[in-house]
Amino acid sequence: MMMFQMRRRTILSQQCVLLVTCLLINLEAVPIDIDKTKVQGEPHVEGTKIETPDTGLYYDEYLKQVIDVLETDKHFREKLQTADIEEIKSGKLSKELDLVSHHVRTRLDELKRQEVARLRMLIKAKMDSFQDTGIDHQALLKQFEHLNHQNPDTFESKDLDMLIKAATSDLENYDKTRHDEFKKYEMMKEHERREYLKTLNEEKRREEESKYEEMKKKHGDHPKVNHPGSKDQLKEVWEESDGLDPNDFNPKTFFKLHDVNNDGFLDEQELEALFTKELEKVYDPKNEEDDMVEMEEERLRMREHVMNEIDVNKDRLVTLHEFLKATEKKEFLEPDSWETLDQQQVFTEEELKEFETHILQQENELLKKAEDLQQQKEELQRQHDQLQAQKQELQQVVQQMEQRKLQQGSPLSGPAGELKFQPPGEHQVGNAQNHLAGDQPLPPGHIPVQEAAAGSDHVQIHP
Repeated sequence: MMMFQMRRRTILSQQCVLLVTCLLINLEAVPIDIDKTKVQGEPHVEGTKIETPDTGLYYDEYLKQVIDVLETDKHFREKLQTADIEEIKSGKLSKELDLVSHHVRTRLDELKRQEVARLRMLIKAKMDSFQDTGIDHQALLKQFEHLNHQNPDTFESKDLDMLIKAATSDLENYDKTRHDEFKKYEMMKEHERREYLKTLNEEKRREEESKYEEMKKKHGDHPKVNHPGSKDQLKEVWEESDGLDPNDFNPKTFFKLHDVNNDGFLDEQELEALFTKELEKVYDPKNEEDDMVEMEEERLRMREHVMNEIDVNKDRLVTLHEFLKATEKKEFLEPDSWETLDQQQVFTEEELKEFETHILQQENELLKKAEDLQQQKEELQRQHDQLQAQKQELQQVVQQMEQRKLQQGSPLSGPAGELKFQPPGEHQVGNAQNHLAGDQPLPPGHIPVQEAAAGSDHVQIHP
């Protein structure tokens, strides 16, 4: 089943927004089950660095390192604090890079060279997996839009501009990507359910359908969910999570309580934490009928809705001013009812059919690949068998040659198994000696050469 991480944090929408809103926000999850009034009494250590979660961007580490280095330059940090979102998005802020100190530029150059090297290594690994050769790294680097690939050695204004625009665009599309993944997840669930029903007999199928409808009804039977961002919803958090008197509800105090890192903003993570109580009305991990993946999709929908209502400048952060202005609207006091996911149609029947067609195509492609691999395996086995047969034939020929040589009185192999060959001349001399010493009688007065040599010290020949 298609599974994916629905809870991946988008806090570097803020780090991008440091490049996009001149703020690097240190974030930690809001503790829901304790008295939030204690948060105000905790000392804030100046300069304390809190590790930020992964954005999910493939250049996440590079983005964070660039931000950290730029923050060390006093001039650039001051420009960030006074720039607005449009100046940052337009690339105007990038030109300030020319004024940063030399050691900052040197460090940025080093970071870029490391990133280019990392991307090249990824490209090589990908191409090697396809057993390709002759990689054109320069051409392949064009697919990465967060740096200037034409200049792989130094970090210039164009690099900062490209990093800002790439991160902004990617993070803006991130929520849409999550929604698309969730829809695929839901369609896969339904597809598998229907495929399972096809394997059952009529009686079992009716039982499964009845159980399915019963679970849907049970899941939908939950308390009323307050409209996200409404006064009723915030007062419930104020009372049940913060432990305060609902009659003393104050929007400004509420904002400060839930601005956990005291940076003056409510970021996406701090907003999402406000919806936990509402989500607990609908989803319980102990219940079979409640899907926790759906709960995270519901949380995302709530956060998007509140951001669209409150975040006026669309920088993915809520200021105190924006928050207070939202509490003055009619929608804050008299909101419409909130429809949960179980009250909505996530996909149409046509979309499901299209999805199933796509799955079928993928299965056919996998089957075709499996057949091709099987054919390759059979061909390799055939070639292996041929080589084995040739090897056996050669071994038989060698054995026959050895037997023939043994029959002729001269082994083809030595004591250690090595092949022995006699030069033609030596072979002829040996034959001649054997001929003289063996077959024909010697003339009178002659003796064999071997005997003459052996008895030369004792035999005298008289004329």
